[in-house]
Amino acid sequence: MRLRDLTACLAVAALAVAAAPPPKARRISDAELVRYAASKFDARKWMFQREVVGLHRGTLVVADYHCGDVCPHYTRRIIHYDVTPADCARVGGVVASELVVRGIGVRKLEICKPAVLAKAVSAR
Repeated sequence: MRLRDLTACLAVAALAVAAAPPPKARRISDAELVRYAASKFDARKWMFQREVVGLHRGTLVVADYHCGDVCPHYTRRIIHYDVTPADCARVGGVVASELVVRGIGVRKLEICKPAVLAKAVSAR
């Protein structure tokens, strides 16, 4: 297979994933979301995965499990609305910056965090 053909196949696959309807998700309350964020998780099972948490105030919440450098020990769960930072205020979220380990360095990741989780973090 030539590189051009492979690129075309990958582009079609990416469009199919982007056009797929969002997964069915149950509605979750503020209290359930805070409880979930405080819960423990299996770093080995979840590293490099994405989990649908539920619908919070009508917006899909996901948890991304990032790991860099020494995995699974440094696996980190980042819970956020599945929207761009530009759309964050529209859904009632708070734009937050998270540092994510990549190899020997880190990169800044801009996410849209549910306001109830942003309040819980700032109250610590």
